[in-house]
Amino acid sequence: MLDAEGGLAIPPFVEPHIHLDTTQTAGEPSWNQSGTLFEGIERWAERKAMLTHEDVKARAMQTLKWQMANGIQYVRTHVDVSDPTLTALKAMLEVKQEVAPWVDLQIVAFPQEGILSYPNGEALLEEAVRLGADVIGAIPHFEFTREYGVESLHKTFALAQKYDRLIDVHCDEIDDEQSRFVETVAALAHRDGMGARVTASHTTAMHSYNGAYASRLFRLLKMSGINFVANPLVNIHLQGRFDTYPKRRGVTRVKEMLEAGINVCFGHDDVFDPWYPLGTANMLQVLHMGLHVCQLMGYGQINDGLNLITTHSAKTLHLQDYGLSVGHAANLVILPAENGFDAVRRQTPARYSIRHGRVIAETVPSQTTLHLTQPEAVTFKR
Repeated sequence: MLDAEGGLAIPPFVEPHIHLDTTQTAGEPSWNQSGTLFEGIERWAERKAMLTHEDVKARAMQTLKWQMANGIQYVRTHVDVSDPTLTALKAMLEVKQEVAPWVDLQIVAFPQEGILSYPNGEALLEEAVRLGADVIGAIPHFEFTREYGVESLHKTFALAQKYDRLIDVHCDEIDDEQSRFVETVAALAHRDGMGARVTASHTTAMHSYNGAYASRLFRLLKMSGINFVANPLVNIHLQGRFDTYPKRRGVTRVKEMLEAGINVCFGHDDVFDPWYPLGTANMLQVLHMGLHVCQLMGYGQINDGLNLITTHSAKTLHLQDYGLSVGHAANLVILPAENGFDAVRRQTPARYSIRHGRVIAETVPSQTTLHLTQPEAVTFKR
């Protein structure tokens, strides 16, 4: 018997977008001093040359433990397969098995340097799938030409159908308002009836689309049924770097998607790596930033915000046994909060994370005492 102390019971947190192969590498061998995407790529190229099987496993396990401590039980990680040896992928496949009692880990075969623009990129992507990747990725805006980008998406969808895999595309992660690969993703998903199995991650260019095009696009997005992941901590940090003033926020149209009934969720993206030097793998931090940046600050929007890091994310991962329902596994998190609004405002830690009926993580609440005229406890409650 567990005393939840009047806390809030919710389904476990879901991390729909993270790069566990790059995590815990910030400052190795040198820091990203400019904070830009491009210097991050340079710093990662230096670190990537030092990768070993055990190195990848150790770093990924460290961040997975942070995630478990924060009440996360479902994770989708992108793993760079632009590597002739597939070192990181092979390591992460082992990690997936090792953490299975505590975390459901999905692995995306992510062609970081392109499918058609990287030597043997297509063959490496298919080999990663044969080895056991759960999801097939793409990065069309990074291909050499628009034609390559579109063709890479056709190949991604064909591969997904051949191997019965999900799809998660790094899509239009750029401030260029002419980057419109999301329309191709949606059109292919609609054509093949795969919408629920397809995700477009980032789509930061959508922030810059003109209203007329966005209006037409949203009709297709709704028809296709595809999912979206926004990564507010990293997108607000990396986008707008070529702007003077005003600087764009560079986060996709989350508010409009919610209003249109399109499934969208929030991810962390990077934790303590060359692209994002901060982070403790806490989904409430992600949600806090996302609500601000997307201007979702009405009481109801904040109170319902937990959906963006739980049920919406579960739908994106195509989870079949998720949620607090009769017949589902006894997987849940207890937050020391009255409701979703309270949890977001006070950024409450996960008091208990319960997996298959057993506590796998417990956080003892902190206590602050003022010593003024007399000792007085401060709880930050109203």
